[in-house]
Amino acid sequence: TDYGSSLTVSLPAALQPHQPFQIIVRYTTADGPAIWWLDPELTYGNAKPFVFTQGHSVCNRSFFPCFDTPAVKCTYSATVKAPAGIQVLMSATQSTYLEEEGVYQFYMEYPVPAYLVALVAGDLIHADIGPRSRVWAEPCLLPTAISKLSGMVERWLTAAESLYGPYIWGRYDIVFLPPSFPIVAMENPCLTFIISSILESDEFLIIDVIHEVAHSWFGNAVTNATWEEMWLSEGLATYAQRRITTETYGAAFTCLETAFRLDALHRQMKLLGEDNPVSKLQVKLEPGVNPSNLMNLFTYEKGYCFVYYLSQLCGDPRHFDSFLRAYIDKYKFTSVVAQDLLDSFLNFFPELKEQSVESKAGLEFERWLNATGPPLAEPDLSQGSSLTRPVEMLFKLWTTEPLDSVAAASSVDLTKWRTFQTVLFLDRLLDGSPLPHEVIKKLSECYSSQLDSMNAEIRIRWLQIVVRNDYYPDLYKVRRFLENQMSRMYTIPLYEDLCTGTLKSFALEIFYQTQNQLHPNLRKTIQQILSQGMNPLPAIDTTAVTTDTPAMVLEDKVSEATNGAISLRDVNVSA
Repeated sequence: TDYGSSLTVSLPAALQPHQPFQIIVRYTTADGPAIWWLDPELTYGNAKPFVFTQGHSVCNRSFFPCFDTPAVKCTYSATVKAPAGIQVLMSATQSTYLEEEGVYQFYMEYPVPAYLVALVAGDLIHADIGPRSRVWAEPCLLPTAISKLSGMVERWLTAAESLYGPYIWGRYDIVFLPPSFPIVAMENPCLTFIISSILESDEFLIIDVIHEVAHSWFGNAVTNATWEEMWLSEGLATYAQRRITTETYGAAFTCLETAFRLDALHRQMKLLGEDNPVSKLQVKLEPGVNPSNLMNLFTYEKGYCFVYYLSQLCGDPRHFDSFLRAYIDKYKFTSVVAQDLLDSFLNFFPELKEQSVESKAGLEFERWLNATGPPLAEPDLSQGSSLTRPVEMLFKLWTTEPLDSVAAASSVDLTKWRTFQTVLFLDRLLDGSPLPHEVIKKLSECYSSQLDSMNAEIRIRWLQIVVRNDYYPDLYKVRRFLENQMSRMYTIPLYEDLCTGTLKSFALEIFYQTQNQLHPNLRKTIQQILSQGMNPLPAIDTTAVTTDTPAMVLEDKVSEATNGAISLRDVNVSA
């Protein structure tokens, strides 16, 4: 199966209880879900081959024999031989390189679960960006990475340490991976993996790196013992991330980013339905289901809302910070279940235990964990109103009939806005699509040229609006965007939208022109999207898209997913 088979080792009958023993397993890895091999043309430099691993959630069993569960932690060492000119990195606290032999040796001195063992090798060079941090990237990307992160990581680490205690992993390095990396970021200890595509989106880069920094305490040091409670890592890391951003960038920015994410949560809720079992924090993992399929915004944002609720019970978030520091001290290098966290919370705050806060009507801890639907309570985001109110006002101007306020709306200069303001505005327009033709035409006249110069997180949202509204004058921008993107998060949402409406032949044409620059895994995913409702795939249609292009009907499930404005960008915020 995709998940492998168990290896059973019979121990000698003479082995005494607690007697140390060694098992040697000689094995060869074939192609597997953990190991991503890239030809040079799939890298930015086009010079050398590249390989990286991605172990979350249960992929590393295809990388090495292991107890592939977050409940089991161990130290590890590795010896890696590589050709000259290929730099090898691993998620380890110690490393050496024997140049004459071309051999790297790594050692992780702290126990980690199997999914946090990671390797990357390729044309990588580095630069120090702080006293305990360096950034690794392909040579053509390194100057950009330095300019974006120099001095910043140490600032974030220091803020996190002031909240949750010492950073225990020694170094905090970052490696930027080619656009084939299947998620946004991964919190491998000592060496965060992050997709290079995010470099152009400053605010997303900030949030994604800070989220991975937070995982150094929540997820890496203290880990969820079962994949059914991923919120113990993701919900706590998201809460810690927002405490760090509040300390470093202020409450208004944190509230804006939270509003953007909660919008996405409610979008997903509308799509899935409030009684969907995957909206539980303690979700049931059925046999044969990949735990990664349970990675959704409930894991992050509903988990965050529960943690935020706990912090509010304390009255002062700094009191809750003290609790989390004690929680880390007690459980570091172990794996926990939700009851461990909640029992520790009540023991740390005996006055809350006396008040039976865990049983408060409508907000029972058990209900938080096992009820489907939206969070039982959401944070007060009024401190972000200076940033969110302009978004709400502009959206109202564009969606209130009759459309007689275009002059006021067109006077808004989006280039002066924060990225999260612009994406929040565009996401809400996406939710309301299809829009009246007059509205989409005026939107294009007012903002299209402004948006052209902005980052990919903004441009993809505008292009989704173009596609969902069949706005043909801007379709050439969709083609141009897809011709220059190799990343899953910037291609899949557009192909899904193109294949839902009347533009499937346009999508096929672009795909056949660009498929050779895509990783085989991404190519396969796009082929599956294109083939929905069609058997077999049609021949290439190279004609220009016109207004009378026939509609292609997809299966209901795919149509609903697209119309619900949910995408990989919404779900896979980061690991």
